[in-house]
Amino acid sequence: MGELVLAAEEFSPPGPSVFNYPPIFAGVTKPMVLIVLSAIFIAAYFTMATRRMTLVPGRAQFALESFYNVARNGMARDQIGEKDFRPFIPLILGLFSFVLVNNYFGIIPFFQIPTMSKISFPIALALVVYVFYHYAGFKKHGFAGYLKHATLPGGVPWAMAPLIIIIEIMQKFVVQPASLALRLFAAMFAGHLMLVLVAVGGEFLLLVLGGIYIAPGLLVVVAGIAFTFLEALVMTIQAYIFALLASVFIGAAVAEEH
Repeated sequence: MGELVLAAEEFSPPGPSVFNYPPIFAGVTKPMVLIVLSAIFIAAYFTMATRRMTLVPGRAQFALESFYNVARNGMARDQIGEKDFRPFIPLILGLFSFVLVNNYFGIIPFFQIPTMSKISFPIALALVVYVFYHYAGFKKHGFAGYLKHATLPGGVPWAMAPLIIIIEIMQKFVVQPASLALRLFAAMFAGHLMLVLVAVGGEFLLLVLGGIYIAPGLLVVVAGIAFTFLEALVMTIQAYIFALLASVFIGAAVAEEH
């Protein structure tokens, strides 16, 4: 028991420091490189999959069409509306694919970091959405019309109007973009930290403690593999939610009635 206690004291559980990546060159870090690679990968795949489109699609074309239909019909059209959704399809499709690929980097060997676990990237994407949905609202309703549309729902008693306006301003201009960024960041940060913990814990049981702890170590490794598949599902869901909420915010901004 004493040896186990001493060995356990040597175990250093991973913390937020695992997300600190030193510059590779000239201040450029690994997450920055992955962000650029994701854009190149997405552009290359879209180009190749649509180069020779046929009536009976091949696998690559079918996969892309299915992915496109999710963004077009399941997000943009359903949330923004039949009348206004078409100009926003590229944005929603781009957000969905970009977040998805960057999330998946966390479970791909060698890459092994979901770039959205770095808070600066979700904030940047949330700001893009922020600009787009307010721009769409101003374009649709005009400056004064959109401010009224966004801050004062119809049917509110005038006695409650000041309070409602304050709440709506906080929600539309602060809470929505902040929650959009923080939700994605927190999910990717926590998931990646858990994967690292499982990997380090399994390695410690197998290689440091050994002996009777090999069996629990193998169990941890198996659990880690299962958790990786679960994390892949979470990564997909988070990418979907991010793009879906972007559609919801745009839809609310261009809606005829609040």
